[in-house]
Parts: sequence; C-alpha cells; structure tokens
Amino acid sequence: MVPFLSPGAIPEPEPQPEVAPDWEQNLNVRMMCPECREDPPNLVEDTRAGDVICESCGIVLSQRGIDLRAEWRTFANDDQGNDDPSRVGDAPNLLLNGNQLQTNIAFGDGSMRSKDLHRAQNKATADKGNKNLLQAFKQIGAYCDSYHLPQIVSDGAKHIYKDAEESKLFKGKSQEAVIAGCIFISCRRNNVPRTFREIFDMTHVSKKEIGRVFKLLEKFLMTQDKHKAGSTKVIANGVVAMNETYQATSTTNPGELCARFCSALGLDQRCTNVAIDLAGQMANVGALAGRSPLSGAAACIYMASYLMGQGRTPKQISEAAKVSDSTIRNAYKSLYAEKDKLILPEWLERGGDKENLPKPS
Repeated sequence: MVPFLSPGAIPEPEPQPEVAPDWEQNLNVRMMCPECREDPPNLVEDTRAGDVICESCGIVLSQRGIDLRAEWRTFANDDQGNDDPSRVGDAPNLLLNGNQLQTNIAFGDGSMRSKDLHRAQNKATADKGNKNLLQAFKQIGAYCDSYHLPQIVSDGAKHIYKDAEESKLFKGKSQEAVIAGCIFISCRRNNVPRTFREIFDMTHVSKKEIGRVFKLLEKFLMTQDKHKAGSTKVIANGVVAMNETYQATSTTNPGELCARFCSALGLDQRCTNVAIDLAGQMANVGALAGRSPLSGAAACIYMASYLMGQGRTPKQISEAAKVSDSTIRNAYKSLYAEKDKLILPEWLERGGDKENLPKPS
C-alpha cells in the first residue's frame, strides 16, 4: 500500500542496510608474548612477586607491578560511628617524635566504660610535644597554601621549626614569630624568596620581630651544623630530600623578585628577561647600592617596561611590588643616570629603544 503525503510534507528516506566495513583499525593495546605470539595471549599475573608471566613458555613479560586494588573490604558505609575499620591509620610522620605505632582504644559501643578506657589511654599516651608540633605544622601548611608556595618550602619550614623547638632556645619567643622566620628562611633556601613585607602580610607578625627571629634562627642553624658536622637533613613528605651543610642566606637578589612582579603586571617573557638581566647588570655597575632589593626590582621593571615598549606607570608597579611610587621614581633617577652602562646592545636588538625611556622628573 502506497502511503499518501499531505501537501508540503517531505517523504522519509528509505532505510539502507548496514554494510560492514572491509577493514577497521584495531586500536586496542594488548600485551603479547614475543616468543609464542598467541592471540589471545595466555598470560597470568603473579600477585606476590608482581610479575606478568606467559603460561605457555614461562617468559616474564613485566616485573614489579603495582596492585591498585583495595587491600580489603571497607565497611565505612555500614559503620554508624563514622570510623572506617578498613585501614589501620596513617604512616609514621618522621617530623614527629616517637614511632607513632601505639594502639588506640576506640569508643566501642559508646558505653561509659568504653569512654573511660578511651580517655585514660589518651592521657597515658598523649605527647604534648607532638601536639604542639602538629598545631605548628598545620599553621605553616595553611600559610604556605594561602600564598601558593611550593610544597618543598612548607616541608623545609616544618623541619626548621622542629629543630628550633627541640633546641629549647626559642621558649620566650612567640610561636607566630618563629613560624614566620622559618617560612622566610625556607623561601630563601629554595630560591623563591619573599620580602619581610610579604611575610608580614602572610603571618601578621611585625617586620621588626620577623627580622629578630630570622637572625636568631640563622645563628642557631649555623651552630647546629657545626655540631652535626654537616649532617643537616631536610625531610619532605617523610623522605630525606636533601643532606647538605647549612649555608647562611644572603640578601635577596632583586632579579629573583622581578619575575613575580612582571607576571602580576602582565608583562611578556621578553620584557621580564630584560628586567631580570637589568637587575644583574645594576649590581655589576653598582647602581642603587645600599637600596632595598624591593625598590631596586621595582625600578628595574619600570625601566625595562618602557625600554621594551610596554610601559607601566610607577603607580601600577607600586601596587604589585608594594613600594611607594615616589621611591620608584627616586630609584629610577639613579638608573637613568647610568643608562649607557646598564643597557646592553642585545636588548636593543630584541626591540628595545632608549628613546622610549621617560626622563626623570
């Protein structure tokens, strides 16, 4: 029977039979024995040794495999006390004292006897030193995370704090001040220096107090290194990451600050490299000798931005570097007077132009 269509209707296309393709690429990745070349392969996994073995010829195809399956069943959903019995606790933290392998008594059925046992066991095994260390470590981690500092900075600061706490030399000092000093030293040692002003914004400890604690920590670490004969260790995530003698940190290099400030100002990599090189050239020439690294870095960025045709005003730079615009202008006067010695010909080949430099007012 022929179907009738209403005026303006479009007939549906007749279904076409599906035709299998002549050839189709197989993108599946399978392990195959190079000796037997059986398909499908006759492979067996030895979970004890972590090996994959061909059952036909006995060749070992892979070694030291990692079993990613759960160790045993979890009953967390069935437990009313929100306690997951499928694990036995965290691994020992090498930054804490003791072996941390003691057995804990749980609440059990919630009866008064179970609670009394739990309370008595906590009083008997509680380590006040570890409690204070855990609180300080938590604070250090929170500070470093809030300013997006690398993990190695946080681990280094924790290690320095632990040594300072064990020495009993900082009893009269505020815990916040000691933490601020540890973070400051760890930033410098891991080549991500922060200024006193940035540490103050992070920890709300006065710059004067940070400077005092910083000098005491430097003196303590140098003395500790002499006693240990160069066996200072920095532990990161439970693993010994560095084993070297402690070296006193020098004054912050302005070039190390330029990269962060240029990124905050939206300058491209070409201009950033010129600012960093200008800071190094400034130290060689002796310009801005005695000035703070912060004002030197800000003045170098101001000069490099105009030299490369991406000018930023002193007010914009002051917001990124936290330096007053008058300080930037005064430092720029000294750089402008030595521009012939500071500016290298290769910067002009990259697109720089001395005529773009503004005259100091």
